[in-house]
Amino acid sequence: MNPAIQKTISIFVLILIGFLLKSKIKGKDQMKGIKILILSIALPATIFVALLKIEFDLTLVYLPLVALALNGILFLITRVSLPLFGIKRDGPEGKTITLLFPSLAPGLSCFPFLIEYTPDDALAFAALADVGNKIFVLVILYLIAMRWYFSTQNMSKQSTGGKVKSLVISLCKEPVNLAIIVALTMLYFGWNLKSLPLFLQDPITKMSLLMTPMVLLFIGMAVKVNWRQIKTIGSLLIYRSACAFLLSGLLLYLLPSSISFAMLIVIVAFPQSAVSFWPYAHISLVNDLEVEKDKKTFSPELALNFLAISLPLSSVIILSICIFPSFFINATNLLGFGSLFLLIFILPRLMNLFRISAPRITNSTNHLKKMQKEVGSR
Repeated sequence: MNPAIQKTISIFVLILIGFLLKSKIKGKDQMKGIKILILSIALPATIFVALLKIEFDLTLVYLPLVALALNGILFLITRVSLPLFGIKRDGPEGKTITLLFPSLAPGLSCFPFLIEYTPDDALAFAALADVGNKIFVLVILYLIAMRWYFSTQNMSKQSTGGKVKSLVISLCKEPVNLAIIVALTMLYFGWNLKSLPLFLQDPITKMSLLMTPMVLLFIGMAVKVNWRQIKTIGSLLIYRSACAFLLSGLLLYLLPSSISFAMLIVIVAFPQSAVSFWPYAHISLVNDLEVEKDKKTFSPELALNFLAISLPLSSVIILSICIFPSFFINATNLLGFGSLFLLIFILPRLMNLFRISAPRITNSTNHLKKMQKEVGSR
């Protein structure tokens, strides 16, 4: 069996094992303990190692910028499209989806297939593009989450100053943020992971290896099967995939025909990556900070279900791209494919909206005609 397919199956197996372990988890405290291990040990170590592995090439500076633009466009698409799915933009569900929808996790869902099916250049291009994505998910989405947190908790201008100060101090103590600060400082001085002594390299690398299995097990243990929610998430993810295909198709039309096969594959496959775990980290942090628990900024349960469904769906789509590259690197095919899926999912929703508004229009017209008759009779 192909190694990439085996890796995808292993992802499903880990989520399934986590799901089967649900009965062994007694109470929220045990789940909170697992979450602390992920957010305070595995995630900071992963970010630290990933940042120190970056070898930035100025000739390819456009790749992170294109990825960052992709994140931004998907963010705007989410805000515009949520009402079509019957979701309030400013409710906890709407904010949760807005934070997750534009995020990308190529490490889990895209890189394994690029390694197995494409030239080495493809993985290098995707890794550089991921720099822009990391800026978006780690910095921009974090700032958006904090802004919504302050708004939801109704923090007054008088009290915000002191709360912001204490919040900034507490955030600087967060392991994830400390890892980012230390890693960026080392990069500024031209250091990398090998600059550290072996007794530090070894434990940091081992802790980073915990990230993927722990996250997948945690998703399996924490996911709650809500069929109404799962149906909505599935529709949103396919809609997201269609939007990504359209954006990739437009980009292929704009780029010269001389670009390499490796770059073409990255342009199509990278935007199809699963949603990232890092927005969930922001959601979890905000959830812990909230004082007025009856006013929720986000829905952590929805975020975990979104992650659980996104991983397998994204893997299947990227696998299809790698198996049938000649079809998917054609701009016309991508635009047609994306448009077809958009029509399938948007038309029924537009018709529903029309059905809701049509009775109101009819009632208003009838009322107007009735008034005209009354005036005429007088």
